[in-house]
Amino acid sequence: MILGIAGPILGDDEAKLLRDYPPRGIILFARNIMNPSQLSELNKSLAVILPPGAIIMVDQEGGRVARLRAPHWPELPPAASLQTADAAYAHGQALGGMVKAAGFTTTAAPVLDLRYPGASDVIGDRAISADPKIVAFLGAKIAEGIISTGVMPVIKHIPGHGRAQIDSHLGLPKIASNMDLAPDFFPFIANNALPWAMTAHIVYEAYDPERPATLSPKVISEVIRGKIGFSGTLVSDDLAMGALSGTPSERAMAALKAGCDVALYCPGDMAGNLSILRAIAA
Repeated sequence: MILGIAGPILGDDEAKLLRDYPPRGIILFARNIMNPSQLSELNKSLAVILPPGAIIMVDQEGGRVARLRAPHWPELPPAASLQTADAAYAHGQALGGMVKAAGFTTTAAPVLDLRYPGASDVIGDRAISADPKIVAFLGAKIAEGIISTGVMPVIKHIPGHGRAQIDSHLGLPKIASNMDLAPDFFPFIANNALPWAMTAHIVYEAYDPERPATLSPKVISEVIRGKIGFSGTLVSDDLAMGALSGTPSERAMAALKAGCDVALYCPGDMAGNLSILRAIAA
């Protein structure tokens, strides 16, 4: 598991939970971040209590998806503004350098989804382009820039979120079975050697008409591991999102059973974290 925590200071009950049931890592959001000195102390406290090699992640892409913000951190542009290899690599370097200096090991970027006109704007300018070859090439440059700083990138949202007509934070998008998904898969195939990828909470009806990719053994085995050829660590998108149903522990166990290597649960509520960690430990 990678879990969220409640606020800008690690609570005593949270510290005890992390000691009793060590997770794979922690992810921080705006509610956890006030300024550089506070964040440094929080990340130091997490590093002490988490097991060696644990992930300390932030969802930082640039543009509107940024937890490190002005006036304390520089504002990076959205991926759609990046037009050249040099600009994409520099973006990755700046992004990686910023999150590393703040105490993070991992950032949930780059986005390799395509930009589709008329689709939900949950992706929008987070996507580099509508052209799969450009997304593949510039996405790789962003990832290279991030890696050059010693930070691990997480490509998302495999096998492709761009066509979604619904924001998966709010409901469950479905991609009809007659859609040609080869363009959506292409940027992920081109970057399948990268170390981590994040799943999409989307039903791809051609492969599994009922379960979203995150919870679908068929999509994970046949598409993500098969057609795309991704062999790295597969982490779910946030299991608290509105696309999914069931209790936190049911969602986490379903994602892991389907083939995700790591389940991600972001809200930071003690009850949800405890139920998930107990279910995994059972």
